[in-house]
Amino acid sequence: MPEVKSSTDAQAAEPQNQNEVSEMEELSPEQIEDLKTRASKADENWQRVLRATADLENFKKRATREREEAIKFANESLYKRLIPVLDSFDMAMAAANQTQNDAVQSLQTGVNMIYQQLRNTLAESGLEEVDATGKAFDPNWHEAISQQESADVPEGQVLQQVRKGYKLRDRLIRPAAVIVAKKPAA
Repeated sequence: MPEVKSSTDAQAAEPQNQNEVSEMEELSPEQIEDLKTRASKADENWQRVLRATADLENFKKRATREREEAIKFANESLYKRLIPVLDSFDMAMAAANQTQNDAVQSLQTGVNMIYQQLRNTLAESGLEEVDATGKAFDPNWHEAISQQESADVPEGQVLQQVRKGYKLRDRLIRPAAVIVAKKPAA
């Protein structure tokens, strides 16, 4: 069991005069050298901590900057593929302004080519149409805008697709707007 010292014992442990203080302060050369070694190691460790902290802060700043840049330019490759489509629209508009007999046919052909080019570019980027025509109504992929009685199409099946739906790979971007068949009133 540890011994509990009284206040008088604590006073007895304190140096009584200046000689005792100077004797306690006197250290051997080995002890002084050991303290110097420890102090230099402590300084080295402190410098390492400061460098590591600075490196970590720089890493955080760089990672934040790179993340912001990645978000800012995430669609760059898509835009690069869409720019030729814009060029094609410019050429079609210029062709439409020319007055020729076959200008309407030429414009129609040009716009159709641009439409196909745009669809192909978007498909390459992962955009797909959600085709609902003739399929069973699925609220995960379709948006019912109305119901219509039909004897030809089973109840709950898409009777007509009003607006195309789109998905990006497996994620729905816009549901297909559809009219759903229901049983005719008896």
